[in-house]
Amino acid sequence: MSDLSNGSRLLLTLLCDRKFHSKGKICKLLNVSAVCVNDHIKELQKIGVDLYTEQGRGYQFAHTTLWLDEEKIKAVSGAKNISVLLIVDSTNQWLLDKIPNLENGHTCIAEFQLAGRGRLGKKWISPFASHIYFSYYQAFNCSIEKLAGLSLLVGIATVNALEKSGIKGISLKWPNDIYYQNKKLAGILIELSASSKNICYTVIGIGLNVKMPASQGKQIDQSWTDLNTISHLDIDRNQLVAFLMTELACLLKDFEITGLRPYIDRWFKLDCFLGKQVNVIIADKITSGIYRGINTSGSLLIEQHGKTIIFTGGEVSLRLHNCNDNK
Repeated sequence: MSDLSNGSRLLLTLLCDRKFHSKGKICKLLNVSAVCVNDHIKELQKIGVDLYTEQGRGYQFAHTTLWLDEEKIKAVSGAKNISVLLIVDSTNQWLLDKIPNLENGHTCIAEFQLAGRGRLGKKWISPFASHIYFSYYQAFNCSIEKLAGLSLLVGIATVNALEKSGIKGISLKWPNDIYYQNKKLAGILIELSASSKNICYTVIGIGLNVKMPASQGKQIDQSWTDLNTISHLDIDRNQLVAFLMTELACLLKDFEITGLRPYIDRWFKLDCFLGKQVNVIIADKITSGIYRGINTSGSLLIEQHGKTIIFTGGEVSLRLHNCNDNK
């Protein structure tokens, strides 16, 4: 499952102190040859690690991105349960593996995901120390069916957190995307499991682009943007993570009772496809019509020849009609 060798992991951990490390020192610490060190450096560069080298001094991180910091996040959010990791296969999976021994609100974030995943089985590009890879645990005393529309509420919480950070003009696309001017800024992946006691365990994953390295952006097969591009502000990832935690805790508190109903108006104000000609894609079948938003269950409403067609979640994709991203 890993895309990073053990030697490269060790080198990455070593370089995280942001000091210079000579090739000779690295060879000794890793017990490898200079050729192997070169291979490890190339491997790190492939995942977005930007290294600076200086004759006689060695290697260090080239950028000045602030690390994710557990104490800073706790200070802003007031939360207690947060796990900040350097490398993880997937922040969602890290929490899923610990169910049900978690408390509501337990959050996992990481600087790098080896196997980040998006909706419909897609890979989530996760360059090192560039974005926010965020997962949040919540158990509900209800069936899975009552959680329809949860991803829409998470989208609203994400926009709220971004607006608190000074980012304006963000919109939402059903069922799990955050957009800015028709380009994807963030995505949501919710993974659920139910117990025999009618308890539904959820892990809410949010991947949010902050500063995309050009080499990594080339791997994405749709239009995208990042916070560094759309804002003149210096984005504090720790503060933004804290805002995400706070907004989710607030909006999820009564969701199993109220559902989406109290947030419908907010969704319609943020919906970027409302009233537009769209394609609804299920496997190889495409249904075209005018997008009329959602109902109180979070289902998709399409007007076709004067009639309303309802689509629920699952393996459903929504695209603008004649859009290049219809794939």
